[in-house]
Amino acid sequence: MRPEVSTIWTWLDAVPDPEIPVISVVDLGIVRDVSWVGDTLEVAVTPTYSGCPATSVIAMDIETALRDNGITDLRIKTQIAPPWTTEWLSEKGRARLEAYGIAPPSPAGGPDHCPRCQSTRVTRVSQFGSTPCKAHWRCDACLEPFDYFKCI
Repeated sequence: MRPEVSTIWTWLDAVPDPEIPVISVVDLGIVRDVSWVGDTLEVAVTPTYSGCPATSVIAMDIETALRDNGITDLRIKTQIAPPWTTEWLSEKGRARLEAYGIAPPSPAGGPDHCPRCQSTRVTRVSQFGSTPCKAHWRCDACLEPFDYFKCI
C-alpha cells in the first residue's frame, strides 16, 4: 500500500538542508511538488540557484529518506521554472534561521535587526558570506558577526 502524499511531505520535512541543517528542504521551499505518477513517486525540487553546489546532495538525501520509508520506485526531478525565491521560505523556516543566528531574508535587502540581541544597529561587512546565498553582517550593539540570508 502506497503512503499518502501528506505523509510523504512529513517525511521530507525531516530532511535537513545540507548547508543550513536547522531548516528542512520543505521549510526552505525547494520541494515544489510531490505526486504519484502511476506507481512512481515524483518529487520536484527547485534549487535555490542554478549553480547551487548542494543540489545533488539534496537529491540524494531526499532519495535516502524516501527509500528508508519504503519508497522504491521514485524519481527526483529538478524544476528550474519558476525560479526559487526567498518568498518560498516557510515561517517556521524563517524562525529557525533566526534562532540559529542567521538573519532571514528581508524585502529591504538587509536584516532589520541582529538575530542574537535584536538590536536594529547592524552593518554589512561583506556581500559575500559563508555560502553564495548569504552575506556577512555585524551587530553594532553586541558586536557579534552574523550571516544574512539574501533576499532573492
